[in-house]
Amino acid sequence: MLNCVVIMGRLVADPELRTTTSGLSVATFRVAVDRRYQRSGEEKQTDFISCVAWREKADFVSQWFRKGSMIAVQGTLQSRSYEDKNGQKRTAYEVVADNISFCGSKAESGTGAPAGNMGGAAPAASYSNSSPEDFSQVVDDDDLPF
Repeated sequence: MLNCVVIMGRLVADPELRTTTSGLSVATFRVAVDRRYQRSGEEKQTDFISCVAWREKADFVSQWFRKGSMIAVQGTLQSRSYEDKNGQKRTAYEVVADNISFCGSKAESGTGAPAGNMGGAAPAASYSNSSPEDFSQVVDDDDLPF
């Protein structure tokens, strides 16, 4: 059996971080995902997908992502039943996150998050302005060794 979900979209609101009674971190958030297909003459449609992250992933998403941030989530689809305040039985579906990734640039997301992965971005290289006289032409007519 296979249960694998991958979504990419923007956060609808800031992630909500809570702690269980046993001390585990859990974050819930919703991702707005545009549908691929759009009938001509109709507005584009968007799905709002509920997600949950546990432990370190919960801390990570609540620290680095904010409302409007572009996010990619890979995980499994899970359903749970509950009773609403009117006594009606309901079923909720959510993606339980296994992997969470940044999408887009830091400027686009406005989060101040490091670009790329969780390890942070390398500092930008600095180059000094130099004149063409600082470089000399290399003349080599030999065949390349590969």
